[in-house]
Amino acid sequence: MPLRTAALSRRLRRSARDVFGWQRLRPAQLDAMTAVMEGRDTMVVMPTGAGKSAVYQVPGVLLEGTTVVVSPLIALQRDQVAALTGAKGSPDAEAVNSAQGTRANEAAWERVRDGALDFLFVSPEQLAKGDVLAEIAAARPALMVVDEAHCVSTWGYDFRPDYLSLRHARERIGRPPLLALTASAAAPVRADIVERLGMEDVHETIAGFDRPNLHLEVMRHQEDADKRRWVLERAAAETKPGIVYTGTRKEAEEYARELSDLGFDSAAYHAGMTATERTRTHDLFREGSLDVVVATSAFGMGIDKADIRFVLHASVPGSLDAYYQEIGRAGRDEKPAAAILAYRPEDLSAQRYRVGGRPDTDTLTRLMDTVRAHPRGVTVTALREKTGLSHTALTSLVHLLEEAGGLRAGAQDGIRVVPGARRDTCAKEALRLVEARVRLERSRMEMMRAYAETNGCRRRHLLGYFGEEPAAGRCTGCDVCDRAAQEEESPPHHEGVLAGTEAPCLPHTEPADDTFLPGTPVQHTTWGEGEIMSQEGDRVTALFADVGYRTLSLAAIREHHVLTPVRPRTKTGSAARA
Repeated sequence: MPLRTAALSRRLRRSARDVFGWQRLRPAQLDAMTAVMEGRDTMVVMPTGAGKSAVYQVPGVLLEGTTVVVSPLIALQRDQVAALTGAKGSPDAEAVNSAQGTRANEAAWERVRDGALDFLFVSPEQLAKGDVLAEIAAARPALMVVDEAHCVSTWGYDFRPDYLSLRHARERIGRPPLLALTASAAAPVRADIVERLGMEDVHETIAGFDRPNLHLEVMRHQEDADKRRWVLERAAAETKPGIVYTGTRKEAEEYARELSDLGFDSAAYHAGMTATERTRTHDLFREGSLDVVVATSAFGMGIDKADIRFVLHASVPGSLDAYYQEIGRAGRDEKPAAAILAYRPEDLSAQRYRVGGRPDTDTLTRLMDTVRAHPRGVTVTALREKTGLSHTALTSLVHLLEEAGGLRAGAQDGIRVVPGARRDTCAKEALRLVEARVRLERSRMEMMRAYAETNGCRRRHLLGYFGEEPAAGRCTGCDVCDRAAQEEESPPHHEGVLAGTEAPCLPHTEPADDTFLPGTPVQHTTWGEGEIMSQEGDRVTALFADVGYRTLSLAAIREHHVLTPVRPRTKTGSAARA
């Protein structure tokens, strides 16, 4: 280790111990912190509970200047501020948001102006305001942090259009080094984050996705009534506390009511509740006053609770990205916890329907015309008044047309048409981009289906989706492997297995063919460039930019020569896995 890096590591460890009371830092944390201290744009992907927040907290007390943290939820900001100010060394931290009174926000700004604040928490919506950007720019921030960075990706599972403006906000405040944090980001999401945040010379720290203490289980159902009854019985039987995820608000309320009737302290949580109701449920669960929260996907971001013993999905999520993020909230104390999926194939039909939405050509061309009528630039607020589009829809369309080469959204001069851009051509390109994303989303849905229906190791399948090989040795953390182990102890009295079924889960060994190891760049005769994500038995799964995830048999690859490894292109920056 170079002397400069060694000295930096000692400073970071000392700060972690003296300010936060942490006696040790994990290798992945230290790797990312070092890159931040060196002024590198840094991407960090760590499982829930692995200590992502520490990556900005420790450098934040050492850097000269305020660290600006973009945090998506007010409740999450409140928890992050409390965690910092309650630390051993009591770092100075404040939030500025709409839930606070004017006086509280102004007091926070005074501390920023005086240079007395280590950390300032804001939402992406706050950074869309010119006066907020001006205040932050005047303070010359030392670091910009984007928490829950998958929200910036239109390929992410929790996309928020306001995150798309963060690239321009960063330019407006002086382009400080940027740290992007997320618990779950497969290859296309990571690439999207880097591009949309304008990150350069990126240092990536990707910690292992495996959570050995999580036991993975899927129960397949044919009838909805049977599935509902099973979910209720299973939620009642599991060790508490836990979370039940549902597909609709109505289901969340019904399950919560039924669990309460059985004598459990339970509550529903969804976006249709008032902010006060959601905050109350959030606080009660965190404090240990609730056995079960029954929620839509709106619940979970910022849940700082280590002892969740189970996460049960009553409806199948639309992707393994979302599923991994949600089950990652269980067992953060590293004690055994359960990740249970009640699977009914028909439930994926609703997810497929939601993925199918796309803008129409007329809407895109009218938006281009409206912007063109303002050659000096136009604000999003003015565009909303002129088009009648909602904030979310308008923000998405503006950034889609920006990606298609038709519009340019600047931090200073508003939204303009790119000189020479033809509206019909740009609309056509925008629709092509949307179609590519729809294909990717549907392929991710099929990967979710494959996880639920596999007869092989679920842990291997899940890790392979993120491009990671499981550790050597037998998996003891999924229902399929449990059954295989039981059958070895008490072998069934038959002479074979049904033709076409997958082999039972066996101890993890090196792949039979090292030509297509995870991370290998490949070229397909029809689908173009891609990257191998996993190899399991005689099959490989690859991710292609235009068509998404595809699984192919090695036999077909060899016979028809449809997939060939290619020499990887030189990449800027570096990556570290821990």
